[in-house]
This record gives sequence, structure tokens and C-alpha cells, in this order.
Amino acid sequence: MGGQNTWFPWVHCQESDSPGPDHEREKKYAELFDQLDLNKDGRIDILELRTGLAERGLSRGSIDKIVKTGDTNHDGVLDFEEFTRYLRTHEKQLKLMFRSLDRNNDGRIDATEIQHSLRTIGVDVNLKDATRILLSMDKDGSMTIDWNEWRDYFLFNPLTNMEDVARYWKRSMMLDIGEQLTVPDEFSEEEKKSGYVWRQLMAGAMAGSVSRTGTAPLERVKVFRQVHGSFVVKGNVLSSFQFMVKEGGLRSLWRGNGMNVLKIAPETAIKFTAYEQIKNIMRGRNESRNLQVHERFVAGSLAGAVAQTAIYPMEVLKTRLILRKTGQFSGIADCAKQILQREGVTAFYKGYVPNMLSIVPYAGIDLAVYETLKFSWLNRNRGFADPGVMVLVGCGAVSSTCGQLASYPLALIRTRMQAQALEKGTPKPSMLALLRNIVTQEGVAGLYRGISPNLLKVIPAVSVSYVVYEYTRIVLGVDIEGRRAGKEKG
Repeated sequence: MGGQNTWFPWVHCQESDSPGPDHEREKKYAELFDQLDLNKDGRIDILELRTGLAERGLSRGSIDKIVKTGDTNHDGVLDFEEFTRYLRTHEKQLKLMFRSLDRNNDGRIDATEIQHSLRTIGVDVNLKDATRILLSMDKDGSMTIDWNEWRDYFLFNPLTNMEDVARYWKRSMMLDIGEQLTVPDEFSEEEKKSGYVWRQLMAGAMAGSVSRTGTAPLERVKVFRQVHGSFVVKGNVLSSFQFMVKEGGLRSLWRGNGMNVLKIAPETAIKFTAYEQIKNIMRGRNESRNLQVHERFVAGSLAGAVAQTAIYPMEVLKTRLILRKTGQFSGIADCAKQILQREGVTAFYKGYVPNMLSIVPYAGIDLAVYETLKFSWLNRNRGFADPGVMVLVGCGAVSSTCGQLASYPLALIRTRMQAQALEKGTPKPSMLALLRNIVTQEGVAGLYRGISPNLLKVIPAVSVSYVVYEYTRIVLGVDIEGRRAGKEKG
């Protein structure tokens, strides 16, 4: 685990970008090769690279690309000659990228130059955020990045041009825990035209589907306890599981999951489309202007409201299907038919107001905490290429938990309103009346009924979502290096 600290001081010995082999550099290449060659067979395979480069947070696609690029004899492994040839070639590419980024040719990259490089692909960041990126690479505290720091940082990251580097800096992920989706990512015009955006969104939808299916039993327990409180089932989460299994069998734990998965794709598509349209309206006549952070948040929140309005009947159906008793509905269509016949069209928008009110606190706190934790880690661990899986999962779990704690009472009221099966013409309790009833009968703790299974599902949901998202991105060709390969094939 301490390999990274041993490996990278060697690059400072070679300042020349001459393609000819240097004795000192070859010696250091040999030392590095020996450290990566774990079984000492004179070759490095993909598994050895994954193990040796684990601390650098590289994706599987990045490591596979290193082997594919360096493996000139196509035997699936790198011998010493292939390994050193790859490093020499990649260093030359890194030198060219460094020079193109160093606009004032002073041999160092500062925050304004990072800011400019991101603007070239349509991503506007303020100087503070550009400085955060710089700090993740600046190991000597000079507030600039010299050639050695640049090479240390990207030596094993198979980026080949400045466009890739700029995208790498602004890369984000879509972690789905079955709650509201956060503010959409920013995409350049080129990414929109190439179809990259929809492949990215598809990867997020796939990750969300697998994640929600895996945590569906906890989701059902949460909704069950939100609606019934402690009146139907007394005891802990395990007691709720036992009650549901006894009533409907093991398969009953996945009731409502089909609708929960089906609504991901339309919600994601509508939210992204609305987000783009709202950004265009906010820009006005200045179409090239990039939105500030607070404008992005407002646009994202409004887009979330539009998406939720469009798919909200699916939310009501999900709740009813989760809570249904054995034999109550034959399927989604039967559930919708019965609600329409007994309660009318307005039943499909029960709980709409508290749902809309919960969007801003959840998305705002989730996004703010996630970014704060991630950049805090980067500032404390300068020189690492990117946070590893566990760091990102941890940040996602903490930020999602904070977002839930802030918006949970509204989510609980929404779910109880959705679950109310009232006949046509009967009075409908308002949000405030329901709030008073909960506090009066169950106390303030009643507003957080069912939060324990909700918190229990955060870590597994984020973990599964992350893994599936990364693999799906590579398969669909939307990883940084995968995207480039996809373009070349096209």
C-alpha cells in the first residue's frame, strides 16, 4: 500500500523530454517494473496493474487501456520493453499537453490556466473551484503545477489530449439511492452532438435500476413503517421483514420495485431536457454565457420539479404497489384502474406539494456536502489522481444521509398522503393537518418513522450504483478513454 510514495519521486530525476533512453531513467523504470511485477515472472498483467495502481483511483477501463496500448505483441501482458516504451511515449504526450496548458510559457500551470482549459469545453468554473483542482496536484505548496507534478499525477492515466484532461477534471458520477436525483451534470456541445450525453444518462439509469432492485426490501420496509408507524407492526426493522414475509412470502419484499425501476428512465430524460431548456432561458440573449453555481442549482431544482410533475402518478402507483396486500392488485395496470375508478384522477397527485418542497433541501444539501467532502479529501491527499472507490462511496453515503435527514419529514408526509385510499367526495386531509396529527399522536419522532431502513440502504445502494455505473460507462463507451475509442470506431 505504500508503493505510490516509493514509485513517484523517481520522475524528478529526468527533466529532458528527449526520446532517447537515459541510463538513470531506465534504472528507475526497472525499479517501477519490479514493484508492479508481483509474481516476479518478468511480465505485468492486468491484475497486477490493478493491484499496484489501486491507490491511484484508476478505473478498470484506464488500466485496460494501458495494457492494450503498450502490448505490442498482443499477448495480453507487458514485458519490460513494452512497459518502458509505453512510459516513454506517454511522457512525450504529457509534455505536449503540459505545454499547451501552460499558456504563458513559464513552466508552471496556475489556477487561471486550469479555469481557461475547462472553459474550452464549455464548463465554467470559478477561480475557487479551479484552485481546488490545482491543490489536488500541487505537492510542494507553490500554488502552481510544475512539469514533475503534472507527470506524477497523470503518468498512469491514459489521457492523450487536453480535451480529455479537461473532461477528466470535471468528471462526475450519478449515484442513485432511490431518492431524488441531484442537479444534472454539465455537458459540452460536442458531447451533446456525439450522443455521449444519452449514453451517460443510460449508464446512470442502469446503475439506478440494479441499485434499487438490490435494496428493494429495505425500501418496502421504509414505506411500510412510514405509513403504518408502529400501529401494525411493533418492534424493529427485522420484525417488519418477518411480518411482510409471513403475509406474502419472500417475493413480497420486492413489491413495487418494478414501478420504482420503470420511472428512472423517463425521470432522468425529462429532467435533463428541462434542465437544458431552463438554462437557455436563464442565459437570455447571451447564448454563450456559462451559468454560475447558484444558477445551476436553481435550474437543476426547477428541472427536478418539472420531472417530478410529469412522472408523479408513477410515484403514487409505486407507493400503492409497495403497500398492497396479497391479491389486491393483479399488476400495475390494475392498480391504476382501481385508483382511477374509486378515487378519481386527482388521486394520482396526492402528496404532490410536500414532494415539491422536499426537492430543494435534499438536492441542495446532498450536492453541497458531497462536493465539500470530495474536495476536502483532495486537499489533504495531494498527488493522488482521483479519490478511490471507498472515498467516493463514503462521500456519497454521508451526503445522501444529510440530504435525507433534512427532507425526511416532508417525504414521510408525502408517502402517507399517497397511501390514503379515499372514496370520491370524501374530505382529503391537508399537509398541515397530517403534520399536526403525526406530531400529536406520535411526537416529533413520528416525523422520522422508517428512517432506520432508509439509512441502512444508503451504503449498499451507493456502492452498487457506483460499481454498475462505472462498468456500464465503459461498456457504452462513455469513460474518458472509452469515449475516445468510441469516436474512433465511429
